[in-house]
Amino acid sequence: MNTLPYAEKRYWSADGLSLYYRDYTTEAGARTPVLCLPGLTRNSRDFEDLALHLRQERRVWSPDLRGRGKSDYDSDFHHYVPHTYVSDIIALLAAESLSKIVIIGTSLGGILAMLFARFKGDALDGVVLNDVGPEIAPEGAARIADYVGKMPEISTWADAAAAQKKLNGDFFPDWTEDDWMDLARRTFSEDDNGHPVPDYDPGIGRAFREPPPGQQDRPQAPAPDLWRAYSALEPIPTLAIRGALSDILADETLGQMQVAKPDLDTVTIPRIGHPPTLNEPAARTAIDTFLARL
Repeated sequence: MNTLPYAEKRYWSADGLSLYYRDYTTEAGARTPVLCLPGLTRNSRDFEDLALHLRQERRVWSPDLRGRGKSDYDSDFHHYVPHTYVSDIIALLAAESLSKIVIIGTSLGGILAMLFARFKGDALDGVVLNDVGPEIAPEGAARIADYVGKMPEISTWADAAAAQKKLNGDFFPDWTEDDWMDLARRTFSEDDNGHPVPDYDPGIGRAFREPPPGQQDRPQAPAPDLWRAYSALEPIPTLAIRGALSDILADETLGQMQVAKPDLDTVTIPRIGHPPTLNEPAARTAIDTFLARL
């Protein structure tokens, strides 16, 4: 008998990968369901607390993107790019026969929400962008490129928590040791010897740093035009959440987003960096208020 507060499900990507997602069902009314999309190296476990809260009124899905958690790893790391993830999201909607959703996207998940709006904007009732926008601060991009796929060998769970604290301590100055252990449990899994290992394909780091085939002579592959993608949110109710200590979403960029979309709802979470967990009281209140208006 399944005692988990969610159903564990799988679906097939267009190119034949078996992808995992959690389905938090609800007995509430037929409000538009929520799809929670995680950051670059994160997975469905990031949203467990939020999903348990939201399921009081809405059904919630949280997938492991390809190469993360319980989803298949891709044999070609060049497929770890936004347009592939968007294709996978569209396949998930087809598997669940979903015609309307609200997306809550953290970091990469928010970028995917913007890109999804360009292709399937009519399927969106609302979007929450968690600490991400149409411009990525260069210092944050450099930090991510420096660590993703390069985690040192970890022997114990205490080491895993310490590694996360060393990497992210400046962004969460008020966190306790229990908070760091919780983050470790959400971002690591155990190998066959019982040692914690990052719960994602190291190839994701290669895809982040290396140009795609045919562009090796270029210093960097051209990035998608995220301002164009952001403009697709113009008719869609949107909430932007920023951590006050973020090195990914600059305060200036958030202001530019507000100018480009005057009806944008915004909230900044004090003493939190990239990304807010969405369990912070200010973030939770903002999400509840936003969803109640949809």
